[in-house]
Amino acid sequence: MSRFKARPPAVPTLLLDDEVVRITRWDFEPGADTGHHVHGMGYVVVPMTDLKILIEDKDGERRIDVARGAAYRRDAGVEHNVVNAGTEPMSFIEIEYK
Repeated sequence: MSRFKARPPAVPTLLLDDEVVRITRWDFEPGADTGHHVHGMGYVVVPMTDLKILIEDKDGERRIDVARGAAYRRDAGVEHNVVNAGTEPMSFIEIEYK
């Protein structure tokens, strides 16, 4: 997949946004992406399905697989595009801490 290929958008659903956290569920059809973005806050991702992710960033492209129910965190400032590189829909919960 090329970073210049048009893709369907991932669908964000805001679950909670208060003074402590913003929690968003992200749903991706196969090939869908978030669009290039910069994270203004640190965050935790909790997969609701197995994830087969293509990350596009300043260093190029890389594949990451994350099992359903596993979790990982990143610091503020991460800049990337997240793509569903699998053949099945995928979803995760993103918890940004303020």
